[in-house]
Amino acid sequence: MIINYKDYGYINGNSSCLDNYLTTTFIKILNKNQNKTILDLGCGNGWLTRKIYNYGYNIYGIDASETGIKIAKEINPDRFFIQNLSTKSLPEEISNIIFDTLISTEVIEHLYDPRSFILFCKQILLKNGGGELILSTPYHGYLKNLVMSLTGKMDQHFTALWDGGHIKFWSKKSLSNLLKEFDFEIVDFHGTGRFPYMWKSMIIKARLK
Repeated sequence: MIINYKDYGYINGNSSCLDNYLTTTFIKILNKNQNKTILDLGCGNGWLTRKIYNYGYNIYGIDASETGIKIAKEINPDRFFIQNLSTKSLPEEISNIIFDTLISTEVIEHLYDPRSFILFCKQILLKNGGGELILSTPYHGYLKNLVMSLTGKMDQHFTALWDGGHIKFWSKKSLSNLLKEFDFEIVDFHGTGRFPYMWKSMIIKARLK
């Protein structure tokens, strides 16, 4: 289930600060021969969904934010839908579509129960007999955490004062282990933003067979 614990106060359909360093990598990872019908889980105001759509992909977006979906629909009204948090089913409008690919950008770090989220993804892909899940989340690794500690940036980075902020902090290993719990095979990894091992975010592509 997509759980968005904060309505991010979208006021327009502009891209977020994540646009430059995430969009390019997502486009590079996707393949039109394999990723034919895509669902963006936690699409917000639809900025990334629209970018991918404009590259010729068949993609839809869902989110719990009524404000975000309203803005997204202003440009592509038939591509975006509100995800009802009280159900583990997809919105009725797209419930009969078979998705071979799921993407989710900067969502899983906000979830209290990431296992339920990955199970939700698995159940969607099983209708297709398998498929790909591509996740992005802020990167955390030993070197990056060490540098933040030595430079006094830990409190700023892991602040508890950000309403609706990050509550899970993922490394490549921890996110990979979570995906493997649900029978996903890790097939690709990209660090993006900044230089190696100080990446802002990471993108992991996993395949369910």
